[in-house]
Amino acid sequence: MPGLAAAQEPTLVPEVSQREINIQYGFTGAELLLFGALVAPGSSSGKQTDIVVVLKGPVQPIIVREKQQIAGIWVNAESTEFRSAPGYFAVASSRPIADIVDDKTAAIYELGLDYLQLSPAGSIDPEEQRRFTAGLVDLKSRGGLYGESGNSVTISESVLYQARIQIPSSVPVGTYTAETFLIQDARVLAAAVREVEIRKFGFEGFLAWMAEDMSFIYGLAAVTISLLFGWAAGNFFRRD
Repeated sequence: MPGLAAAQEPTLVPEVSQREINIQYGFTGAELLLFGALVAPGSSSGKQTDIVVVLKGPVQPIIVREKQQIAGIWVNAESTEFRSAPGYFAVASSRPIADIVDDKTAAIYELGLDYLQLSPAGSIDPEEQRRFTAGLVDLKSRGGLYGESGNSVTISESVLYQARIQIPSSVPVGTYTAETFLIQDARVLAAAVREVEIRKFGFEGFLAWMAEDMSFIYGLAAVTISLLFGWAAGNFFRRD
């Protein structure tokens, strides 16, 4: 029966432990728990069921510069601009991505650092684009903003799943998407999205609001404070 067949299709019921993460003074990072249930999982029919979670955001233009050593000095050489690159990108999966899907499927859904899709601002040689993309991924990874972890999603009784993703203290503010994919036999059978908002709170939030919405006053205040500190320091050393 068509209705019965449709009812047996696996579906996802995802959730996140925090819909909002507030950054304030002394923030050292956070741990985000992504969990949920598989409704009518295919594992009951003997098929391997996998879960992949992708947490990313916010996207913004970014310029990647390549360093070159000239006469013993490191200087900026070539550069390229990407129209939209996530400030944070993390992938967690129940098994290594290579064991779950093929390269084509991984590229379509951006399931892994090797499959991150970045759009250059202008025309660029494909090989050069791959080089700059790899450079950006390496830079963000060393800063803790990009990461990939296989075997980090646990599935209990073929029904419940959970993944823990670390949020570093340097994470950018904005709206993040937590995408969960249910995969069987290298095919994505279901997907669901939840949003997470990361924002600055308290005095840090006030400064961020000033810098974005009242940039002239913020800049004037910053210059004034710098001049006051300089004047105070000058007076202090003259007394000595």
